[in-house]
Amino acid sequence: MDSLRMIETWPVATAAAAVVRADGTVAATHGPASQRFELASVTKLLSAYAVLVALEEGAVELDEPAGPEGSTVRHLLAHTSGLAFDEDRVMAGPGTRRIYSNAGFEALADHVAKATDIPFPQYLREAVLSPLGMTATELEGSAAKDAVSSCADLARFAAELQSPVLLDTSTVREATSVVFPGLSGVLPGYGHQKPNDWGLGFEIRGGKSPHWTGETSSPRTFGHFGQSGTFLWVDPEVGAACVALTDRAFGPWAIEAWTPFTDAVLAELRG
Repeated sequence: MDSLRMIETWPVATAAAAVVRADGTVAATHGPASQRFELASVTKLLSAYAVLVALEEGAVELDEPAGPEGSTVRHLLAHTSGLAFDEDRVMAGPGTRRIYSNAGFEALADHVAKATDIPFPQYLREAVLSPLGMTATELEGSAAKDAVSSCADLARFAAELQSPVLLDTSTVREATSVVFPGLSGVLPGYGHQKPNDWGLGFEIRGGKSPHWTGETSSPRTFGHFGQSGTFLWVDPEVGAACVALTDRAFGPWAIEAWTPFTDAVLAELRG
């Protein structure tokens, strides 16, 4: 895919990208596929998937209490627990606002660790990483932001998101559909969005503008980007996913580069 060569023009030292089709096949890769990059908040996709495995195993339930008073596992996954961005401080009642929260994902990881009696990094490895053959991926701290991975590994995860083998398809469909619809909030790096749609750990494209995906991305597109200059999106309407990893922190360069890149990838996929 010629569109992937656009990463060569990005103002970064190193970048890698991959496109994965809905059937799990890798359509194309560009850049060092095995190099490990810091994921930053793309970590949340992996952590959320581990929580969903715990849900299907019966270790946790979506509507059981977790986090601040009145909050549940569902609230934590959907950034509606009321917890602040990066501290254990309640800013709103559960379900009333979409407050993007690293602290919420850390509370979620603690909850799963207690429920399973397994440290969360180990649970993530056993539940998600090892079964998918993601040998270059590791959680080195916070379940919200401290994983490292490679483009090849995230391509495997992108295949799982589209053709799941670890979870029932209905679980993935629920996780990638809007939860607590209509709530507004701030999308980091892109400002206030009304509504600011999320699923269970997955950001939903919806009608957000501006946004880190493409202008031609479908509203059903879901995924996450990270402040380390990384992203993963899945567009169900085009039947493909895209992973991009870099070694430069998110900033104006990414806002300028990512949208035309995604539009070029989508145009090539649509033929």
